[in-house]
Amino acid sequence: MVVSHSRALARAAVALAAEMTQGRPVPLEIAAGLDETTTGTDAVAITTAIQAADRGDGVVVLMDLGSAVLSAELALEMLDDDARERVVLCAAPLVEGLVAAVVTAAGGAGRKEVAGEAMGALGGKLAHLGGQEPRQPEGTGTDSDADFVVRIPHGLHARPAARLVTLARDLDARVELRNGTTGSGWVPASSLSRVATLGVLPGHRVDVRASGPQAREAVDGILALAAADFGETEGDRAVPEPPARAPVGAGVPASPGIAVGPVRHAASAVLEVPDEPYRGAEQERGRIEAATATVRDELRRLRAATAREAGEGHAGIFDAHLLLLDDADLLDDVRARIDDGSPAPRAWADATGRVAAEFDALEDPYLRGRASDVREVGSQVLRTLLGAGSAAMPGAGVLVAPDLSPAEAAVLDPERAAGVLLAYGSPTSHGAILARTRGIPAVVGLGPAILEVPDGTPVALDGGTGEVVVAPADPVVVEFTKRSAEQASRRDRAAARASAPAATRDGEPLTVGANVGSVADARAAAGSGADLAGLVRTEFLFLDRDAAPDADEQEAVYRQIGEALGGRRLTLRTLDVGGDKPLRYLPADAEANPFLGVRGIRHSLAHPHLLADQLLAFVRVAYDVPVSVMVPMVSTVAEVVTVRRMLDEAVARAGRGTPPGLRVGVMTEVPATALKTAALTPYVDFFSIGTNDLTQYALAAERGNAALAGLADGLDPGVLRLIDAVCRGADGRATVAVCGELASDEAAVPLLAGLGVRQLSVVPRMVPLVKEAVRATDLAAATRAAARALDAPDAATVRGLIP
Repeated sequence: MVVSHSRALARAAVALAAEMTQGRPVPLEIAAGLDETTTGTDAVAITTAIQAADRGDGVVVLMDLGSAVLSAELALEMLDDDARERVVLCAAPLVEGLVAAVVTAAGGAGRKEVAGEAMGALGGKLAHLGGQEPRQPEGTGTDSDADFVVRIPHGLHARPAARLVTLARDLDARVELRNGTTGSGWVPASSLSRVATLGVLPGHRVDVRASGPQAREAVDGILALAAADFGETEGDRAVPEPPARAPVGAGVPASPGIAVGPVRHAASAVLEVPDEPYRGAEQERGRIEAATATVRDELRRLRAATAREAGEGHAGIFDAHLLLLDDADLLDDVRARIDDGSPAPRAWADATGRVAAEFDALEDPYLRGRASDVREVGSQVLRTLLGAGSAAMPGAGVLVAPDLSPAEAAVLDPERAAGVLLAYGSPTSHGAILARTRGIPAVVGLGPAILEVPDGTPVALDGGTGEVVVAPADPVVVEFTKRSAEQASRRDRAAARASAPAATRDGEPLTVGANVGSVADARAAAGSGADLAGLVRTEFLFLDRDAAPDADEQEAVYRQIGEALGGRRLTLRTLDVGGDKPLRYLPADAEANPFLGVRGIRHSLAHPHLLADQLLAFVRVAYDVPVSVMVPMVSTVAEVVTVRRMLDEAVARAGRGTPPGLRVGVMTEVPATALKTAALTPYVDFFSIGTNDLTQYALAAERGNAALAGLADGLDPGVLRLIDAVCRGADGRATVAVCGELASDEAAVPLLAGLGVRQLSVVPRMVPLVKEAVRATDLAAATRAAARALDAPDAATVRGLIP
């Protein structure tokens, strides 16, 4: 029987399972929903259904989730002891488990075997998606064997597999199958879940063997069933020809642009540690010190380059890597292993492996994710020790890799890397963002199939749509090349009028600024036509040093940024560190989840002397350059009131009165802050929405987590409702800006404008294109589309609504 929150779902699952019984009806009962439309579960209804299903042999109960399990357990308590003993509550997945259970029950199996088959029902999916179940032991005593080729287009899927299993169970024989094409292990033909693990596709050869009194009948029957295409319809029998286009699958767009070129697989980051002679503790320690010093210098170089190109927010990832090189626990372990006689490479590999394994074993997903940092730094040092060089692409073309680390992305040469295709990864990961800042088209989340494409195979990709075509036909290449030329022409037109103000087609002006994290960034922003610095990441002055900069040093650098921008407004964000961006001179307690810890304004208020000096530097600059003070990670009104009081104190210290044009605003990154914008509006002049953090907090999906690439989308209707709440709460009394990655998405610009956003701040190279997106926007149509988007079911639907 089926216990589900949804009556419609339960009926559909039962109907699907009933198709598999080959005319042998299995008693099925449903206890689902509170009525036809109301979701929920009812223990009394479950008890009644169990009693109706029980014909004396017992009942297997499958449940969907949550309270369905609790309700089923309560229902058992309502049965008498004899009936309760005949009931099995099965934890199998509802749909797959029900199909397997019904097929097994139709063959006359008892409740324990039925429940066991249901529990193994995910085997086919696990095998197909990479979690291959253990191969079955080789059988013995074969009396008959043969093979057949599957001709139906979807392979040995649920319905034909159920027919085969039913036939095998009817005969007095031990029947086994294997996928002869893939060389799989043998599995019992009487188990639907085991047959599913074979992953039999159209054109695959299946080997059959049987032993026992009816072995010959079993093999002959299966061959006859296969010859009849398992009873499938005539239209399903032919294996379709491969299409002229051969897309790997729907990828996730990560960096816009078109690329056509040969596949170039990234050199493997996995190194074999060779056996080598031990040179003595002193020499082996010296090798470690030299290698870590080399890697430290390289990481600092990459950090500086990343800060220039993508800002401090993305350069900060290298701080964690630098800290690992000085980790006392790790280095003590390495030294101890060397003292015990291990050569430097082996000692380093074993010690970093131990630390990574400890992170892997932790329950907290954020901390588990830090294992990748350990492995990356470990690999860099090991390569240096072994003189293996960097893991780079072997030639010009389209880079294909499982994922892209920040260090690998930071050294990509746009002249060699026409594009990037990743099996995993996220469009908001540091690696993807760095590819975007370097103008390299990228598609992520393609799955492991992309890794099987042979090196040198031609491939075409569109990083703006996620489309990937392997071995494209000539017309497809022509089409992609044409699209690439059109994009290049559009970029040229955008650059030609980048310095002009941007307004929608119906005359509504939108300001387009740049996010900067250095003086060099500011120069690039000015050259790109930015109307202002919409975000200055001031932490670049505070990181990777042994003491904080004083007010004088800060003032000098902020003035340089102002001069580089020709006197345009500077939005100076107060120090955004802490948690995942630690300061060496202000050690902090370890946090289980730094993204939810003492960071942003929380960190600044915990160290008020730093904030006081920074605000003083802001005020001094504001006498000569228009300044907006932006406070990050705000979650309460009290935080803003405190900062305003400290800003007043800074004005008093400067002794020249309030600077003209001085504005105060907050970053909206916390969902609760978005929902209480109206309460904050009396205290601020503007709100700047950080969509990267707002998205990950709203969807409970870490933006760097590759497994959540399809979930962490800033166009999710839930995120858009938060942006809408900010615009409505500001109610024209405060400006609303967006400074996160979503602002750089040209497709998102109309929706943001339609919701009420009037300022966008993006990486410098995107300023011209975002201005063009503003000019192409019909605000009236965008407002209507935005209203519909708020009620859409998902981000994909939202993208379809964009005018």
